[in-house]
Amino acid sequence: MNAPLPDVPEVRVVGLPQLTQGFDLVERLDLSMHLKVHGPLEPLTGELLAQLAENISLRGRGGAGFPFGKKLRAVAKASIRRGVRPVVVINGSEGEPACRKDTVLLNRAPHLILDGALLAAEALGARTLVVAVTRNSTEISMRAALAERGLSDRRGQQLRARVIRTPERMVSGEASSVIRAANGGPALPPGRRERAAESGVGGAPTLLSNAETYAQLAIGARIGARRYGHTGLDAEPGTVMLTVSGGVARPMVVEVPTGVPLRYVLQLAGAPPLPQGVLTGGYHGNWIDSVAAHDAVVSRESLAAVGGSLGAGAILPIGPETCPLGEALRVANWLAAETAGQCGPCKLGLPAAAGGLSDVLNGGGPAALEALREVTQAVRGRGACKHPDGSARFFMSTLSAFTDDLAAHVLDGGCGRDTTGVLPLPGPGYQSAEESIPSGEKLAVDWTLCQGHGLCADIVPELIRLGPDGYPALADASVPMHLRGRAQRAVRRCPALALRIEQPAPQRPARQGGPAALPSGGGRKALGSGR
Repeated sequence: MNAPLPDVPEVRVVGLPQLTQGFDLVERLDLSMHLKVHGPLEPLTGELLAQLAENISLRGRGGAGFPFGKKLRAVAKASIRRGVRPVVVINGSEGEPACRKDTVLLNRAPHLILDGALLAAEALGARTLVVAVTRNSTEISMRAALAERGLSDRRGQQLRARVIRTPERMVSGEASSVIRAANGGPALPPGRRERAAESGVGGAPTLLSNAETYAQLAIGARIGARRYGHTGLDAEPGTVMLTVSGGVARPMVVEVPTGVPLRYVLQLAGAPPLPQGVLTGGYHGNWIDSVAAHDAVVSRESLAAVGGSLGAGAILPIGPETCPLGEALRVANWLAAETAGQCGPCKLGLPAAAGGLSDVLNGGGPAALEALREVTQAVRGRGACKHPDGSARFFMSTLSAFTDDLAAHVLDGGCGRDTTGVLPLPGPGYQSAEESIPSGEKLAVDWTLCQGHGLCADIVPELIRLGPDGYPALADASVPMHLRGRAQRAVRRCPALALRIEQPAPQRPARQGGPAALPSGGGRKALGSGR
């Protein structure tokens, strides 16, 4: 199985670097080196900054893609109307295992991010800056960067700046989770939808964007909209930071101009020539096939046109040697375990969908496939945060992208390939690692004994639901680690002794194949590569 991605993987650049400028000189640009590489930055008024963001078509780079200029104007308007100074938040909470581009910037170019955030704070008249991070390395880097600029959270400063730490979880990076953490609460979605531009940190209007967005703003402010537009596509100018992993020889973060063929980026990372599929946008994204990956270019519009998504910039191809549905099941179990546990679609629906996918892979036939489709459809649009919708998108995309493999599992009992684990998941030490993997055990029903008491569905509804006849509608459900205790209790409480937990069969060794990892530093690097 692939190891988890390091905090700072190999960094490459296609064309001339912008965000990664100076990476070929030092590992981390401190304030002195940052100014030597990028030069000083003059402040801009709120209107000029909003116009700049609009002229360079700057959208959020955290996944949602909301226009930054529109967000900036909304915060300014709310602040003026309420007579309250706004707050600026850098969202560096990168909790998805397949994403490292913001972590790279936070570790290696922290002052470029601060430049953009401080531009916005000055333009809005903000007196508070919050930096949210998930990892030790990013916390150390950002605290050092604030100290280099003489910024702290001490009273009496014109701008008070602080770093907060959020858990390395999928839901912790959502805007509402970051704001809740900044307010002293848990880094979880609050269960109600509020616009940060109206009420965010401390109840004040809050400008929240991810690390790359602020870095792009700083580049645009330095070189101007016209020069910024010379790079990339006219409709989506500039560069994009991508994290490329999965079935590749060299996992990396790469800065590319928009409009570069996606196939070139995949080749740069050593992806298979004809991948089975490419997951675009990360674990809340969409799969595209090898033909679409060959035709697409790096842009929101192009990827969307072929059924993909740019999202948070994660690109994950898989080769022909692994079972794509098995790979998806590993991710599905992790997504189910990442639930905030605050609403039914997330707490119950996602584990049920993961269990349904397991049933399909383990010979459940057409009935299991239909049950999986029903559960996934029931999850969409009903969650208290974006995690259920994003996870449902991943499930539906998986079912649509790998129809041949799906048919092999449903009709023939399998595709004949092992799951090699090329899609990165957290490793040991991750606080939810135990929950994010399947135990290998299965909860099974002995239909000759079952009397339809329904206690099992009450105890572990994530795995077993009751059908219209009052009997379990899902059986032979795979048991994730975080549900083992309740599954065992359901077995003990069954009055008819109809439930049992089946232990996993001995696993065959994973097949060897696919691209081999190259030694560190091997291979020819692209122009201006960082490491």
